[in-house]
Amino acid sequence: MKKKLELLAPAGDFQCLQAAINAGADAVYFGLQDFNMRESAENFKISDLPEIKNICGKVKRYLTLNIIIYDEEIKKLEEIIKKAKPYINAIIGWDPVVINLCKKHKIDFHISTQASISNSETAKFYKKLGAKRAILARELDLSQIKKISKILPIEVFIHGAMCVSVSGRCFTSQFLHCKSANRGMCQHPCRKSYTIIDDEGNELKVKNNKVMSAKDLCCLEFIEDIKKAGVKSFKIEGRNKEPEYVDTVVRVYRKALDKKLSKKEIENGLKELKKVYNKGFSSGFFLKKPTPRDFSESEHSSATQSKQFIGKIKHYFRKMKVAAIHLNSGKLEIGDEILILGNKTGIKRHKIKKMEINKKSVKKVKKGQEVGIKIPNTREGDEVYLVIKK
Repeated sequence: MKKKLELLAPAGDFQCLQAAINAGADAVYFGLQDFNMRESAENFKISDLPEIKNICGKVKRYLTLNIIIYDEEIKKLEEIIKKAKPYINAIIGWDPVVINLCKKHKIDFHISTQASISNSETAKFYKKLGAKRAILARELDLSQIKKISKILPIEVFIHGAMCVSVSGRCFTSQFLHCKSANRGMCQHPCRKSYTIIDDEGNELKVKNNKVMSAKDLCCLEFIEDIKKAGVKSFKIEGRNKEPEYVDTVVRVYRKALDKKLSKKEIENGLKELKKVYNKGFSSGFFLKKPTPRDFSESEHSSATQSKQFIGKIKHYFRKMKVAAIHLNSGKLEIGDEILILGNKTGIKRHKIKKMEINKKSVKKVKKGQEVGIKIPNTREGDEVYLVIKK
């Protein structure tokens, strides 16, 4: 029987964690408030680990401890590893001290993309150290990946933001803002617009002044080729992203991993992916080396949809499956699409077909009103957002 390919999703908070599980992820990766490459994400506390394990059930849990480590931090790092052991399946890291502590406490470890594994000999080196998996450098093509995949299980990124530097080992943020990307504090200066000025004050105008801003990686159109390259785990970037991004991207790639998509299904999948955060799409290094066309002309998201907070669920009548929504702002009309977000709910999408106030049907509601809408499986306290098409 053919082994199922692993779809690995990001979880920056409980909403994203639940969204990833509901959408069909086989595994999630997440960080704690220390020692991970996404300091700006909400992340989790050590005390959250039992709840994370309970929520995940059979979904695997990978803890990221993937920054460089200093002497004065080793004791704290070891305490975290010991406390985390009962609740996780593996640790993602690359600093040798993380590797040694995982071996000491008998925890499986995966080598982070920060190690920039880009050849077979390096893969053999980490395999001898005891690594159960290697997350390859992003600068490899399919033929290179296929060769390395014969040495140990391979994980690759298939969707999401790409650093303009070598697998994220960038120093621009450190130079400009004294915030080290290699300590999880990147300020993303590569995404900004720049004007080039010489010593005499002359300005050089370029067609795209976002000269370092790479488009997002999107592998949907050639996912079958990645399957053939021997990849075991297909990873989605996005621990700083919102639940609707996690939900949409996981659902699209879940279908793509479970079967070969038709041309029409790929087109529909791309339309869905464009609805959530993106800076345009690129094939990265998989098929060929990037060209100037792989740089984004957008500083922020090019998503075709956004969301606007409008209120919260004040009561949920479970037997009737009706949510009483209080509008804090904006308005709602029949035909609108809304998102329901909550730590235990994850994300629910709902197109409004009927609304009631005091058991009377209404077509519109506005700020300050409370309206009843039939929505399955939501909870009191969940946030409600209006979907806005751009």
